[in-house]
Formats: sequence, C-alpha cells, structure tokens
Amino acid sequence: MRTVLICDDRRSVREGLTRVMSAVPGVQRIDCVSTADELLTRYARQSADVVFVGTQRAVASGAEATRRLMAAHPQANVMVFGAPDDAGSIAAAIAGGARGYLRWDASRPELVAALAHSAVGAEAGAMPMQRTASPGAGVNLTEREMQVLRGMSQGKSNGQIGRELYLSEDTVKTHARRLFRKLSAADRAQAVAQGFRCGLVS
Repeated sequence: MRTVLICDDRRSVREGLTRVMSAVPGVQRIDCVSTADELLTRYARQSADVVFVGTQRAVASGAEATRRLMAAHPQANVMVFGAPDDAGSIAAAIAGGARGYLRWDASRPELVAALAHSAVGAEAGAMPMQRTASPGAGVNLTEREMQVLRGMSQGKSNGQIGRELYLSEDTVKTHARRLFRKLSAADRAQAVAQGFRCGLVS
C-alpha cells in the first residue's frame, strides 16, 4: 500500500490528480497541500511514500517546495508533474532533489507505473521517468546536442536556442530529435530530467 502527498497551489489540479490517483490500486491515503510551508508541516507530521509536486511555467513555487522538502527530509521520494514543454521548471525541481518527472495529464496506467517505480527509486536513488527507459551511463551527445540540451534546461525555446547558436529553428529541432532518441525521452522535460540523471547538465 502506498501513501501519497500532493502539493500544488491550484485547487483544480489537486482535485484532478486526487481523482485519478484514488483509482490506482494500492494507494491507501492521499493528502493535499497548496504551499511549501504546508508541505513541510504535513510531511514532518506524517511522511508519505511518494510526494507529487506540481510545476508551472515562470512560477518558482514547485521547485522551491521541492528544494525545501529535500533539504529538511533528504529521504523524501519526490516526483514533479508539469507540462511536457516546461523543461525549465522541471529542471529546477530536479536540481532541487526530485527523483523523477510525470506529465501533468498522466493516465492511470502511467501513474501506476510511476508509483511502482518510486518504491525502487527511493531505495536505489533511481529517477522513474514517464514512458522512457533508463538511458544507461554511456550517453554520447555531440557538442551541438549538448548546447541544445543546456538551452532546454534553462527553459529557452527552440528559436532562442537557435539565435544564440546561430542556427535555424529547424536545425535546432533536428538536434533536439536526435538527443531525445539518445536519451530515450519523449519530450523536452524528459530530456532535461534525463540529462540531470546522467550528469550532462547541472
């Protein structure tokens, strides 16, 4: 049986994730909080097997909540959930100690897989990723692919990355597709999360 704690300042998001999570086999208890302060207080009073922290573009609350919780409770098993194109917020949360990433619109099977992997991740330090296999230690990106990945980790668009590297947006997209394939990532956020896991970005 798993206990889950959800942290997001949007009531609709908390309620939606709770509805889906309550139908997942093995989930015994679901608690919700809306701020980092509430998260710290609730976790200190009663820890959870998995903590889901929501992220939003240009809003630092999710990453800050993750950072504060991990600083106070390094053993916490945190997964962030957010939009697949919001790589900057996902990267900030993972830099703060989150173990993995889940799309905000994850289906019930995906949540089941995330919960199943979280038990292993908490013990082994692994980061369960949605719809992706572990890329292994030998990821070999070209310098251009590394530059594109670093840009993504900073939340930059393909156009911004292209202007900085003097590349067309289509060329940036080509490099992005290649690094997605090498990192076994389905989108920008997963690529950045995998990049952190492999030590390619920091």
